[in-house]
Amino acid sequence: MAMTGIYLAACLLLVAAGAAKTWRPADTARGLAETVPLPVAVLRPLVRTGAAIEAVIGAVALVRPGPITAGLVALSYVAFSGFVTVVLVRGGPLASCGCFSRPDTPATRLHVVINLVLAASAGVVAFQVPASSLGSLLSHQPWHGVPLALLGGLCAYLTYLALSSLAEVGAIRMRLGITRGGEA
Repeated sequence: MAMTGIYLAACLLLVAAGAAKTWRPADTARGLAETVPLPVAVLRPLVRTGAAIEAVIGAVALVRPGPITAGLVALSYVAFSGFVTVVLVRGGPLASCGCFSRPDTPATRLHVVINLVLAASAGVVAFQVPASSLGSLLSHQPWHGVPLALLGGLCAYLTYLALSSLAEVGAIRMRLGITRGGEA
């Protein structure tokens, strides 16, 4: 059950990212239009629908952890990782992943790594946790799961920062022509 905190973070991130893209699908639609041969006007409602499904998967998996819901979370993150990997290998110009409805946050190798870690945590939960409720899962933890829930929230926040703020810094560095050594 060592991956439960990361799994909780994965679910929270699906809810947050799905809700953000449902509310504002334009950034993700523009990012997809750079790699998928469809106009933004067609992609926007597809993104909104997919994002709503993403948020529902995250919410249901959070409230009712188990093999099926955790498997869907794992599948979501494997799909995200696969898409970003394809774009990065092609050298594609995915200017914004739109994960949290923030412009100018390009997808990076860090996105791939984080998505794979989140997928792995959900995969472990899928195989180790019988279908239950979040309350039941937390009740078997020390202090009724309060530290685990806090750890999951902290992990989600740190992941959000890594995927949004660090990506923004990288995008700024690229625009300024700053290399790893610091010279322009």
